[in-house]
Amino acid sequence: MSDTPSSSSLVGRIGGLLMLALAIAYGIGGSQIEYAFASDPLGPRVVPVLLAIILTALCLLYLKSPGSTEAFPKGQLLVKIAAVPLLLFTSALLLEPAGFAVSIFLLTLGVGWIFGAPLRLAVVGAVGQAALWWFVFSYLLDVYLPAGRLFG
Repeated sequence: MSDTPSSSSLVGRIGGLLMLALAIAYGIGGSQIEYAFASDPLGPRVVPVLLAIILTALCLLYLKSPGSTEAFPKGQLLVKIAAVPLLLFTSALLLEPAGFAVSIFLLTLGVGWIFGAPLRLAVVGAVGQAALWWFVFSYLLDVYLPAGRLFG
């Protein structure tokens, strides 16, 4: 796309429509949360539904007048931007079979390498992140984390 104002606002509107779809999906998901009414009069539905309503309103305001936006990324930057959600998806798929530590290690390693960290430093950072988050969730917050088939 060229950097003309009309293509710039088109990119903004596409982003606004994607966020609007996310807000609607989030609201639908939040409204379907089941809970025992006796536990809390408002229940756990209120926060996600309220956030979805606010995000929907902001998306509609943005779609009305998106203002100026950056041009759509091209080339290597587009590949980097697309690689991060792919890494997140892969990490989520690996969570049960490989375990939390391996999944977070690979995610952090990949993101570091994508954005230009030397491989040695990306490995060191990934080991540190995996150890840090394993400690925080397992020991400080006492949250169950899957160990995976390798360590389980």
